[in-house]
Amino acid sequence: MENSRASTDILRSRHWIFDLDGTLTVAIHDFAHIRRVLGVPQGGDILGHLDGLPEAESLAAREVLGKIEDELAERTEPAVGAVELVRLLHLRGARLGVLTRNTRENALKTLGRIGLSPYIPAGDVLGREDALAKPDPDGILKLASRWGVPPAELVMVGDFAFDLLTGRAAGAGTVHVDPARAFRWPELTDLAVGSLAELALALA
Repeated sequence: MENSRASTDILRSRHWIFDLDGTLTVAIHDFAHIRRVLGVPQGGDILGHLDGLPEAESLAAREVLGKIEDELAERTEPAVGAVELVRLLHLRGARLGVLTRNTRENALKTLGRIGLSPYIPAGDVLGREDALAKPDPDGILKLASRWGVPPAELVMVGDFAFDLLTGRAAGAGTVHVDPARAFRWPELTDLAVGSLAELALALA
């Protein structure tokens, strides 16, 4: 576990927001393939590209994207330590939410498949139709308002720069989960862990 500020502040938090794909789940998305299918330039922001298309093209592309995401949701598995960590936080009375660039329906289906639905209220799961897409802080700010606490009391947990940028922009704490332990964005990271199991151990 690596940290750039006192990790105790993060570990004592009672308000946690998780990214979904690659954080609570094993990463199975082939984003390069998805970009090719949708005609998104290599390395481009998929949702940003679709937003820039004419309305009819955007709707058609989003339908294709939704089908891809639904197929992936049928095959997804929980990340190492995800169930243990979420269960531990739930037992401690923490508020738990999910902020994803997927649709809310897809997110709820995925949470059900990986066994986390009992611990994360459906109303605290925000998809791309509920909040401006990460890295915009809109989703974190909405959950902070819903929970009645300042954003600084929240922690954003994710595996990608967008998650960490979102946390920073909202003023929340950030946890970077990276099984490769490359930790590419130290300037955006308050606490770095190789897995959610590692994070659960730190909380125990």
